[in-house]
Amino acid sequence: MSSLTSANQSDLEAFFRLSHDNLCIAGYDGYFRKVNPAFVKLLGYSEEELFAVPISSFVHPQDKELTAETRSLILKDKPLLNFENRYITKTGEIVWLSWTSIPDHTKELIYAVSKNITHKKKLEEDRQLLIKDLTAINTGLKQLTYTISHDLRSPVSNMMSIFSLLDLSLIQDEDSLQYLDLLEKSVHELKDTLDEQMKHLKETLLLKSTMEPIPLREVFQATTDSIRSLIKSSGTTFVVDFSEVELLLGNSFYLHSIFLNLITNSIKYARPEIPPIIGITSKKDGDSARLLFTDNGIGFDLGKNGSKIFKLNQVFTDHSNSNGIGLYLVKNYMNSVGGTIDVSSRVNEGATFCLTFKEQGLN
Repeated sequence: MSSLTSANQSDLEAFFRLSHDNLCIAGYDGYFRKVNPAFVKLLGYSEEELFAVPISSFVHPQDKELTAETRSLILKDKPLLNFENRYITKTGEIVWLSWTSIPDHTKELIYAVSKNITHKKKLEEDRQLLIKDLTAINTGLKQLTYTISHDLRSPVSNMMSIFSLLDLSLIQDEDSLQYLDLLEKSVHELKDTLDEQMKHLKETLLLKSTMEPIPLREVFQATTDSIRSLIKSSGTTFVVDFSEVELLLGNSFYLHSIFLNLITNSIKYARPEIPPIIGITSKKDGDSARLLFTDNGIGFDLGKNGSKIFKLNQVFTDHSNSNGIGLYLVKNYMNSVGGTIDVSSRVNEGATFCLTFKEQGLN
């Protein structure tokens, strides 16, 4: 019996030590009693530093009150499921954690496990901003269409109708006929001009007002900085080459969203036990520029799912974080700037996404 207990204890220690999730045991006094290596690595503090001060010392100031309220519920024997809050690492990075905790009143201990969901929160934030931006654009376009159609085009149409009712045979004066002819042509030209202006304003609102030269290296750096903990914990390495095209004409927010979605997808769909290797390369192609994102992940079955990859709510794995939105947003951004996105892939041989941006006069 004692040998069995010893073996079980050994197994539990190995599980605690080797788990990629963040495991910890806390006392009712609000201090850590035991933490696993994954948690130590995530926060960047040593075990001694984590044990020396209250757990609340590591919680983001804006989450301290809610965390304290939630902790009081645990002490009242209410298990905690999927509670999200922010911690601050030793380097000052903010990480989002999703907690599941169970109390043990007999030992006055709380057993907890958390997952790092920082990248998920970042994606949610970007998607909400994108939706807000697209909604504002859509509202502006509707108002623009209404204004031009109702306030300007209607009077012009009325003038054209009046000309159609005129009986020019009753007018004998040649000068008057000539002036009426010129006036009718001017009205038609005004209508054509309004149509062109409407088209131009739409293009300006959608594209021109938000287009700017964007340094690709800065976009890559900002994106990877925002998910540093995910990159570190997954062992991801990057092979980056922006030598052919260093600046890309586009919308900075959307380009950051593209980098974030494609990078996190490559990490999320890595092959088991094989650290992700992500390549990002810019290419010059005449007046166009291309961005190539490659990875060594699980890939896609294009024969089965090739037509669905960029559609909304399409999920091709049983991954818990899959929601079928990321690639849909990337596709819509490329459509909005007149660009294209294509994918080549084989199952368990990774995937390559090729993004083509038209009429790029930058290098």
